[in-house]
Amino acid sequence: MTGSHRFPRRRFLAGTGAVAAGGIIGPVLLDPVTGARAGVRTAAGGPVPTGLFTLGVASGDPLPEGVVLWTRLAPKPTEGGGMPPQDVTVRWEVAKDRLFQRGVQVGDTVARPDLGHSVHVEVNGLLPDREYFYRFRVGQEISPVGRTRTAPRAHSVPRRLRFAFASCQSWQDGYYTPYEHMLQEDLAFVAFLGDYIYESRPSSRGVRSHEGTDEPYTLDQYRNRHGQYRTDKHLQAVHAAHPWIVTLDDHEIDNNWGDEIPQDPAVQTPEGFRARRTAAFQAYYEHMPLRRESLPNGLDMQVYRRLDFGRLVSFHVLDTRQYRTDQPADEQRANLASATITGAEQERWLTRGLTRSGARWNILANQVMIAQSDGALGAARNFGDWDQWDGYRVQRARLMRLFGSGRVRNPVVVTGDRHATWVCDLKLDFDDPASATVGAEFVGTSISSGGDSDQTAFHSRWDPLQAENPHWKYWDGRRGYFVCDVQSDQMTSRLRVVDSVRRQSGTTIKTAAEFRVESGKPGVQVVTHDTPPTSKHLLIRPPAPDNDQPL
Repeated sequence: MTGSHRFPRRRFLAGTGAVAAGGIIGPVLLDPVTGARAGVRTAAGGPVPTGLFTLGVASGDPLPEGVVLWTRLAPKPTEGGGMPPQDVTVRWEVAKDRLFQRGVQVGDTVARPDLGHSVHVEVNGLLPDREYFYRFRVGQEISPVGRTRTAPRAHSVPRRLRFAFASCQSWQDGYYTPYEHMLQEDLAFVAFLGDYIYESRPSSRGVRSHEGTDEPYTLDQYRNRHGQYRTDKHLQAVHAAHPWIVTLDDHEIDNNWGDEIPQDPAVQTPEGFRARRTAAFQAYYEHMPLRRESLPNGLDMQVYRRLDFGRLVSFHVLDTRQYRTDQPADEQRANLASATITGAEQERWLTRGLTRSGARWNILANQVMIAQSDGALGAARNFGDWDQWDGYRVQRARLMRLFGSGRVRNPVVVTGDRHATWVCDLKLDFDDPASATVGAEFVGTSISSGGDSDQTAFHSRWDPLQAENPHWKYWDGRRGYFVCDVQSDQMTSRLRVVDSVRRQSGTTIKTAAEFRVESGKPGVQVVTHDTPPTSKHLLIRPPAPDNDQPL
């Protein structure tokens, strides 16, 4: 493990109220790094450029009384940002209406060069389960308007919670057309489960090319890569429409990294990778609507955390990268008791949170697939991708026993990473199909990674393996996202898929399948699904890791 890690805890930085112009109540202003009071600052040493809000706005981590509001001043987002090396005062406004005629709060904060002129405003004092609108100003420039929503009251029992989850949006593999349709969904929040950017080199083979000439390694290079992704109009629109709850996976830094170990330790030195991780974490924080408790401290960044939505849902956000032991090379090492994908401290945090949760549903926001994936027919076994929970079998068994202990109400896992959809029963013992079903997992497909898939080839590859993996209930290779409706008695999840990610607009979307998990009855019911193509010519290969290659 690196550095010191703490259990997540809520920290409110807004302080006591202060009267601002027009009688609107705003919080005392706090410096985003030190937490000290910040005065209103103007640019010193030169004029502030125009065209500041090229990256749009976002909100995140909704609580009953507040949310995080985000923007970054970047007139040249892929050229270092284009801002002078000086503090800039940014005004933020929150209102009940899109025209800002019914103001709620207003205040000033400081965009600092050492945080890439990003802004993270933790607004407090809002009403639970309410829609709000927000925007930013610098001088005469005004940002786009964002819409957000607070979480329900702490001890309330909401009738329904609807959210979407998504992952894996390689810029080069396709346009973000699924977001064009997610924009129309009525959601409490969007959960993004990792691979927000990809670190791969520019390629002329994709529908569009990464900026730069190589993979990012330095802070400026990661800022440019994030800046490029943030310019996508569909991504900006969905950020402005819904609050997001984010976690990271591997491609935000380096494919299949774990703790202080890169994908290619023979090429990247330990010192070089630690510097790369530090730079990537800071750039990630600068571009995400995260609270100050997630501000990186060198190699360390607080990512795992818990958000409650009344007594209906407790949302446990995991981090399966910072604290894991190195991926094993074979099944024998995957069965070592010392192997961990979360680290001991996070595992204790998760166990306590699950067993003490007062919510009817416990949903884990997870990066890599938990359910077993045996990629060989017959008596042979081939798990192939040791980067997933298949590489950490003893810890997975502990989690499955916890799910089946009766101490955790309605555990459901939502997962990213695979560039395809897998819907699975979670088993007490995956090697024994007759063992108890203890939970459900929804592995969501990618937004764009893998591009437009060949469904015939996909099903030729995977359909025969269902006999080795009877806990698989559904699998699909198309691009899109999930929408989940959680009620007291059931959770309904719909897989929404687009017809192409090779066109920037004009795509169509449909519900490819619908699933139900009933309260008190672990496991997944497939309610409806369309009929996928299946090839007569079967091509059997073990699962491939998420290494920028399409399935």
